[in-house]
Amino acid sequence: MIKPLVSLIDAFKKLPGVGQKQAERFAFFIIRSPQNDAENLASSIINTKKSIKTCSICASLCEKSPCEICSDENRDRKKICVVENYTDLQVIEKTGRYKGLYHVLSGVLSPLDGVHQDNLTLKLLMKRLDAVEEILIATNPTVEGDATAMYISQLVKPHNIKITRLAKGIPSGGSIEYSDEITLINALDGRKEI
Repeated sequence: MIKPLVSLIDAFKKLPGVGQKQAERFAFFIIRSPQNDAENLASSIINTKKSIKTCSICASLCEKSPCEICSDENRDRKKICVVENYTDLQVIEKTGRYKGLYHVLSGVLSPLDGVHQDNLTLKLLMKRLDAVEEILIATNPTVEGDATAMYISQLVKPHNIKITRLAKGIPSGGSIEYSDEITLINALDGRKEI
């Protein structure tokens, strides 16, 4: 096979959930596309990679730090919703139900995969606890998500802050990212103190 084509296929295979066949379909689609479309795709990838930053307060993705949510004076600064990743934050925001601040962990505890507390943004979270009255832990209802939620609750409890967890409206083993808005609204409304 032609080296540039092999290289493109290998690049697509690095994307999550993309195997050999899907990577080949993507590569052949790019080859058949007009030059301008391929250049626009490449330019979009490069520009996104260059312009996206991490918020210095909540560790969310943003163009300018602090992010729009942390900068919004209308947000309830007494509440912080802790999520695994930026995608989960976006899904919760779409419900329009939660009006507090966020904190993005950038993963969950998973010792078997080499992810420990120092790999997450927990130190940044602990710096934000002044004047906070509630921490809503919105990690996925998986073994790792539940372990992370328990670990965070143990870290925060000495600060006399109310700690809540999303209600189990999201199925066990499920992912916040793929939940519909009604399920998320029910989970937000039914959250309970840990």
